[in-house]
Amino acid sequence: MQLRIYTDIGCELIMNSDRLRPDNLATFKTSQGQVDILNLSVDNVAQPELLQSLKEGGIVFTPNVDHLVKLQKDPEFYDAYQCATYRTCDSQILLYISKLLKQPIQEKISGSDLFPAFCNYYAHDPDIDIFLLGAAEGVGERARKRINRRVGRNMVIAAHSPSYGFEQDEAECDRIIDMINASKASVLAIGVGAPKQEKWVAKYKDRLRHVKVILAIGATIDFEAGHVKRSPKWMSQAGLEWLYRMMSEPNRLWKRYLIEDLPIFWMIFRQQVWQQIRQIKLD
Repeated sequence: MQLRIYTDIGCELIMNSDRLRPDNLATFKTSQGQVDILNLSVDNVAQPELLQSLKEGGIVFTPNVDHLVKLQKDPEFYDAYQCATYRTCDSQILLYISKLLKQPIQEKISGSDLFPAFCNYYAHDPDIDIFLLGAAEGVGERARKRINRRVGRNMVIAAHSPSYGFEQDEAECDRIIDMINASKASVLAIGVGAPKQEKWVAKYKDRLRHVKVILAIGATIDFEAGHVKRSPKWMSQAGLEWLYRMMSEPNRLWKRYLIEDLPIFWMIFRQQVWQQIRQIKLD
């Protein structure tokens, strides 16, 4: 069943009650279920539970405010999101919103927190080999060496920095898929930004012969390489990580955070109103 809502800002919210998951990867029901925010169901899962479940495989996307706003306007991005086995909250602001909606998410699990935790959790598992895809030339290789030094083995077996606009070049995408398959990596960690990374995963996941786990991790490769600093922990916990990132890269990010993402609050207000109307009709 699909419920379509047209908002005053011209966005179409596609409220889909069916949760599509990839057939060739494990499915998993968390103990707390899902929390519906606009047209996205977010898994209400704790990180230890998620890490354990990934032993069986899965695709992890980490929605934040920017993702949610884009999901209202980009049907291709919305369709790509349907391949995710797990959708974990990557935003303290979304955590606050879930409480406002009286469906509190128990934990923020960002890609930049999940990926190092994943590496540590599976540090001694010989079945886990990682291919890093993303970041600028040389940054991925630096991240590979630092991660392997930290976990004490050659866990990250290869890293590749794609060219700008690679997702529009079928020949380059074919070469990347060949590299991943040749490495026989069981895990792909892709950090090329949203919605590019999610769309790429949705399009090419079935051609990755040995990959059982896919982690869409945004800027995490830069963090792991020491190329970019993460925000202080107190800013992240206060929901101000966006401010730190904007101050670090103002030319690239000011428009996203100060203009493009602001409609989220109006969208959430509309969701609350709609839920109240539905409840009145049901009563």
